[in-house]
Amino acid sequence: MLKEEFRTHTSYSGRSRFLTFPLFVFVLALGSGLTVDKMLETVSLKQMGTFVNLSAFLYGLSVGAFGLMGREYIERRYGTSNYLVAMPYLLPISFRTTFLGIYLRDAVFYVLLLVLPATLGLVAAAPFMGFHLTSIALLLVAMLLAFMFGMSLSFMASVIYIRNVRAFTILTAAIAALFVSHGAFGAPSLDAIIPSLGFQMNVMPFGSHAYEALLYAAIAAAATVAFTVLAYLLVQIRIDIASQSHEDRLPSYYKRVRMLEGINRPLMAKELLDLRRSGIVAKMFFAFVLPLLFLSFTTWYVNYGLSIPVGFNAVFYAAMVGFIGVMMYNWLNNVDLAEYYSLVPVTVPQLIRVRILVFLLLTLGISAFFVVAISLLNGETNLLWLALVVMFVTSLYMVVMTAYLTGLKTNSFLFDTSVLVKFSILSFFPDLCLTILSFSLKADWMIALAGILLVLTSMGIITWILYKGIEGKWGRTPFTA
Repeated sequence: MLKEEFRTHTSYSGRSRFLTFPLFVFVLALGSGLTVDKMLETVSLKQMGTFVNLSAFLYGLSVGAFGLMGREYIERRYGTSNYLVAMPYLLPISFRTTFLGIYLRDAVFYVLLLVLPATLGLVAAAPFMGFHLTSIALLLVAMLLAFMFGMSLSFMASVIYIRNVRAFTILTAAIAALFVSHGAFGAPSLDAIIPSLGFQMNVMPFGSHAYEALLYAAIAAAATVAFTVLAYLLVQIRIDIASQSHEDRLPSYYKRVRMLEGINRPLMAKELLDLRRSGIVAKMFFAFVLPLLFLSFTTWYVNYGLSIPVGFNAVFYAAMVGFIGVMMYNWLNNVDLAEYYSLVPVTVPQLIRVRILVFLLLTLGISAFFVVAISLLNGETNLLWLALVVMFVTSLYMVVMTAYLTGLKTNSFLFDTSVLVKFSILSFFPDLCLTILSFSLKADWMIALAGILLVLTSMGIITWILYKGIEGKWGRTPFTA
């Protein structure tokens, strides 16, 4: 399975480019390590340790959700090839063993790809910043515990989702309630929700309580094993694929998209019909809304729960919503295979442009709702007009930039380091400028506003250039590539 995961990624980006991805993570971690003293001027070391554990936990949650895609993987085929998850239909191996193999594969794969290079980056910064190697090793243990805890919880939740959506809803609501209760009332404590944090805060450089640290580590490890075993037992022995018939709704969808002309009109109608036919819209919105809910909670929690004077406001939040929303474009490219378009007079750029429109149709309303809600909660209705403009421009900029760089293979191309570097540069600088300027709104309104409008204008110009460049970049690319 590790070989297949490696082969899949390298088939799109090439072996050398893919293997430079850990180097990219290493350099980022090294840069963070070398500038940690500057960060400590704004946040404390304890708060930084908390953020690291939360980030590792959330990353594990995102990695372990592969169970949600089990049925889709089985339904989709690449000609005579298929995903490994479908092998129980062909070989003497059970679905339980297959899913456990995928779980272990992803754990090893992403630890080697991200967690370990990030740790080595801190080790490289140690001689210059005076970091104790023992503290870095203990940080690695805490990150591994948080990552595996989140991944096993997500694995169990995704398996429960396949069996019973109501039980899944109850579970996720209970988890969300724990975090909300902690932020609102301070109970339960965060280390009770994420045991790895308790381990982190009882070892160097935060403390030296060996017994408490070992207890928290044991709880995190035991919970990880328990979630994994429960998920293993709940995996369906067989995933049933029921054939379904659908009405011919394409003409009705075609009539609804009168604003489009030429080939874009039937393409848009077909894309919308495919979304309805696949039944994946609910999962897409869950994958989009959950990060927005977490971002909303984080903004509120940092401002009121931790009382950190960071300066999060509605404009900052709107920029983050715009940058987060791009994940929906990735989902659009995973609804179905695009190879069959090779049989009709359609080009890759035409499909990319239509999917950009579908992305905007699906996300702008939800994004606007969250921006309005956070503005009301923070009592910043005076910033609402600017926040909505920032949200719209950043959403459009991010989806066009991602579409230009990755085409229809968003997932795999982002493991191509050359693409990832371009993506990081094009997203980091606007994000950094909008963040700094949004924090400056209260200090100097006119200068900050002028700066934000200048950044948005620049993003708009770049968006137009990249959108026009889609034809030249992807015009000769076949759907089978």
